[in-house]
Amino acid sequence: MTGTVPRLFERLCDDAAVFPPGNLPLAQAVPAHLAHHAGPHRRLVGPFVVAAAALPELAGLLSGRPARSFDVALTVPEPAAVAGAQAAAGGIAAVRVVAVEVAVPAGIGAAAVVPVLDAARAGRPDVPVFVELPRDERRPDLVRALAGTGLLAKLRTGGVRAELYPGEEELARALVDTARAGLPVKATAGLHHAIRNTDPATGFEQHGFLNVLTAVDAALAGADTAEVERLLAERDPAVLADRSSALGDRSDRVREQFRSFGTCSIAEPLEELVALGLLDPTLVPTTASIGDHR
Repeated sequence: MTGTVPRLFERLCDDAAVFPPGNLPLAQAVPAHLAHHAGPHRRLVGPFVVAAAALPELAGLLSGRPARSFDVALTVPEPAAVAGAQAAAGGIAAVRVVAVEVAVPAGIGAAAVVPVLDAARAGRPDVPVFVELPRDERRPDLVRALAGTGLLAKLRTGGVRAELYPGEEELARALVDTARAGLPVKATAGLHHAIRNTDPATGFEQHGFLNVLTAVDAALAGADTAEVERLLAERDPAVLADRSSALGDRSDRVREQFRSFGTCSIAEPLEELVALGLLDPTLVPTTASIGDHR
């Protein structure tokens, strides 16, 4: 384990520093991201998550950097905007789009999503496109529509208001349904800590990213929603650390299903994994701060 990031945690944390609740200005978030990728923990860190609307500012901040040297996950407000957003990102020499995340606003039915995104993906078949599953009656139809298409799913696991956090049962059902459909997922928002917790500042009930990883493992093994829900509700760090350590050869399968999660802090998951004995302490940068925003 010394000095390495195990497969289970490789590129697990997408750098979403500019999004709430972090809200780090782009001019600070870009150098902080570069510092993460130069640090001993770089294999933990995924792409820089940026909204399509922020591309003009990002272009200025990356001027003069090597071609395609800055990986981004591009967030787009609706399927019809994906093609234009990718074209705009492609016009920034330093940017390499390694993922697209697209919302499905109210009024857009499941049947309309795949054809629009298939057209947008023409010529870019290797760039994963994550479709955010709406938390309404469209979700089951959208899971069925996406399955087997090469498109992936995105689950919202929190936000700046309590109602943006799905309960254990809702998230468990989503993890089971996507696992049974063979539909890989990523998560966005709310996974601020490794273990299920109650935020002392807000009172929000927050999911833990180790809970999600172990819950995905169970869902892939055929567990029902009730069992997955119990894992999402687990608050004992020792239980979750032991289950995570025991994944072993199943780590590849778990990470193929659960690709990553967006976090406004890279330091927090890093330090918590070290404290749980799941990462080596040498992976924590020696400087007190590397530009991370708490």
